[in-house]
Amino acid sequence: MHGQVRDVNMSIFKIATYNVNSIRSRLPIVLAWLEENRPDVLCLQETKVDDARFPVAEFTAAGYRVVFKGEKQYNGVAVASLRKPDDVSFGMADEGPADGARLIRADFSGISVINTYVPQGRDRDAAQFIYKLEWFKRFRNYLQRSLVPERPVIWLGDLNVAPEKIDVHDPKKLLGHVCFTPEVWEAFAAVKAWGLEDIFRRHHPGEAGQYTFFDYRVPRSVDRGLGWRIDHILATAPLVERSVSCRIDIRPRLMERPSDHTVLMAEFNI
Repeated sequence: MHGQVRDVNMSIFKIATYNVNSIRSRLPIVLAWLEENRPDVLCLQETKVDDARFPVAEFTAAGYRVVFKGEKQYNGVAVASLRKPDDVSFGMADEGPADGARLIRADFSGISVINTYVPQGRDRDAAQFIYKLEWFKRFRNYLQRSLVPERPVIWLGDLNVAPEKIDVHDPKKLLGHVCFTPEVWEAFAAVKAWGLEDIFRRHHPGEAGQYTFFDYRVPRSVDRGLGWRIDHILATAPLVERSVSCRIDIRPRLMERPSDHTVLMAEFNI
């Protein structure tokens, strides 16, 4: 906890991120996790459902408000919260693609939560990879235009970047993958330089073998520790010093019909 002493007047703000790889397929896992953990905010990516079919009633029955923007079979982001956000917006509102199904911002009592599903990139020779690099640049400009690092901001989601060698199970073999390559590291670092810190690494510096993604195509990937850390929670300085913990919950990845990702959760004194 870096020497923190919790003020008796403070409360814990609990926030989590989870790429569900289809919210309708993963709904039992999500609802069970919400019931057990009761985060203030849960951010979801790859919901893969058009807005008319998003399972709003099930979240409401679980005690959560939910805002979302989706597409059939692709992309999609959502923010579930115990209380209604003060403000919600979608996309980066620039001259690029709308990207509402990749970025949702929700504000809660002065804390701006930005949930993103960053493009994966497909292949380094593909147009999708150029789009990914441009997306990071656009996002940096979005932050510069819309917010200031002196205010409480949380950026989280499936960011499709493993920033360090310890964030993948085989750095030599995987070097050059669209989520583990110098161009993406530089693009990600440029966004962080705006004023964001990796909360997981703050609490687990240098710790290897901590992963949020385990490829379906790799046999027994969880058991064998063959994962990637590509889901992240970052925050600006006003929240960094108030961060209490950040941990990966591997259990959702071990449940029946799981996503290929699992849950990352952080707690802050506010």
